[in-house]
Amino acid sequence: MSTTVESQTPTPPSRTHSRWASLVVLCAGTLMTILDGNVVTVAMPAIQSDLGFSGPGLAWVVNAYLIAFGGLLLLAGRLGDLVGRKRMFTAGLAVFTAASVLCGVATGRSTLIAARALQGVGGAMTSAVVLGMLVALFPEPRERARAIAVFSALGAAGGALGTFLGGALTQLLNWHWIFLINVPIGVLAWLAAVRVLAPEHGAGFGKGADYPGAALVTGALMLTVYVIVGAGDRGATGTVLLALLAVVLFVAFVLRQARAARPLLRLRLFGSRLLSGANAVQILMIATMYGFQFIGALYLQRVLGYGALATGLAFLPAPVALGLLMLGLSARTIARFGAYRVLLAGLVLITAGTALLGRVPAGGSYAADVLPPMLLLAVGFAAAMPALTGLAMAGVREDDTGLASGLFNTTQVVGGSLGLAVLSTLAAGRTEHLLGTGADPVPATADGYRLAFRVAAVVSLAALGLAVTVLRERRTAE
Repeated sequence: MSTTVESQTPTPPSRTHSRWASLVVLCAGTLMTILDGNVVTVAMPAIQSDLGFSGPGLAWVVNAYLIAFGGLLLLAGRLGDLVGRKRMFTAGLAVFTAASVLCGVATGRSTLIAARALQGVGGAMTSAVVLGMLVALFPEPRERARAIAVFSALGAAGGALGTFLGGALTQLLNWHWIFLINVPIGVLAWLAAVRVLAPEHGAGFGKGADYPGAALVTGALMLTVYVIVGAGDRGATGTVLLALLAVVLFVAFVLRQARAARPLLRLRLFGSRLLSGANAVQILMIATMYGFQFIGALYLQRVLGYGALATGLAFLPAPVALGLLMLGLSARTIARFGAYRVLLAGLVLITAGTALLGRVPAGGSYAADVLPPMLLLAVGFAAAMPALTGLAMAGVREDDTGLASGLFNTTQVVGGSLGLAVLSTLAAGRTEHLLGTGADPVPATADGYRLAFRVAAVVSLAALGLAVTVLRERRTAE
């Protein structure tokens, strides 16, 4: 069942199959999916007005994507090991691009939600195998650190850049273009991937597709994301029952993997302290960052009165800072001080940034109250994310890289969904409570956002404590 090292090692690069050209292609495909995950946020009011979504129904424009994306990442990573990661990546680009066309021409609510779910499928297929391909392309530690820095820079910047593009395209054209813009990018990325990425051969389906295990884990992951993103729309009893069902599916999956002759997920992966610890830290860190992007955009619009384009422009310094720092300093900083120390420094800055946001007033200003903590978050994330990625993949065997890549991306989605659900629910609950006592809408809204940012600071502090506790023993190996 196991994929052999030889089966997943790409052919030696020629002038055409240059490793750095391959990295550019991988980054382009990943950037497209990351942009799409964030570009919708600012366009949501326009989509609601045009298609007549209710408040709860509108959330499914995001939820449909997250559930399909998060639920299929682990399965897609394993299938990439079996059929070949290049095949999985290019197929994912094709699915994602076709789904973007469907989103862009959608004129009904059901069509848009279904197309968003299909985008999630394509996004999972591409994202699940990228880190595995990157690790195989750059086996030498220094070059790998540089490659991870480039990859992380584009990925991190893509999140904030998506907010800018969403606002610009929605205000200057219309919301349909936030999806249609993916079409030329997707076509060019697919053509480049076919030409540039070195051919490789997976082990084949006969070598280890555990279909019952795949059904269990995919169902468990989809249900987990569904429980998280929809928690605010259900009562406590329904949420608890669905969460218990997800736990039962996960337990059944683990038992299946322990006994299966050809398991989908080799449980030995979790024997790596680095991989397990880095994934746990990532859930908390991404929850903080994703919560900031969502709550921060709402603060600018609903408290400071910014429009869609102004909100996008306000977020623009973050991707610029992220890109410059990750590309210019990240790899060299990690090489000098070690991934562990750089990760801790980044988490300290993220905690400081969210703590400062916990003080934003109702009559605040962008320059004084939003920009400084945003830059702290950008610098912190620029330091932490490449270091964390390197730590996660450092102890993974070559024949497990596709699966480990899928796992790492899965925890990103879980962390983002968790941060969005918890922080937005807390903010809304606090605001509703204050409105019920007769408070004015703007101060009440600002108070809700302050609470969300303070909780985010606590979550980030927990990530720092977990990193110190779990990853400390391995710091000298980096």
